[in-house]
Amino acid sequence: MNNPVFDRIRQDLADNDVVLYMKGTPMFPQCGFSAAVVQVLADLGVSFKGIDVLVDPSLREAIKQFTNWPTIPQLYVKGEFVGGCDIVRELAASGELAQLLANQGVAVKAPA
Repeated sequence: MNNPVFDRIRQDLADNDVVLYMKGTPMFPQCGFSAAVVQVLADLGVSFKGIDVLVDPSLREAIKQFTNWPTIPQLYVKGEFVGGCDIVRELAASGELAQLLANQGVAVKAPA
C-alpha cells in the first residue's frame, strides 16, 4: 500500500541527517518529553530538523505506524529510528548517543 504520509516521512529522513518528530518546535516544544530530547541534542551541539506532529494529525498517527512506536518524540539518525525520550536520555547519559552520531558522520561537540 502506498501511503503518501509515509512517503513524506521517508523524504524528510532522506533529506536530513538527524530528524526529531516532536510535539511543538525546537524553539517552543509543546511537551516535556519533546523538550528533553531537544535539550539533549542542543547539549551535543547537533543540528537537526524538528517536525511538529501537532500541526498535522495524519502525520502524528502515521509516524507511530511507520516505526511501530506508540509515542512521540521520535529521533532518527541517518534514516534509522533511535528511540523516544527515555531511550535518547539513557543513550546520552551513557555517551552512546554521541558515539552513534559520530559513527554516522554527524558533528557533535566535545563534552564539556
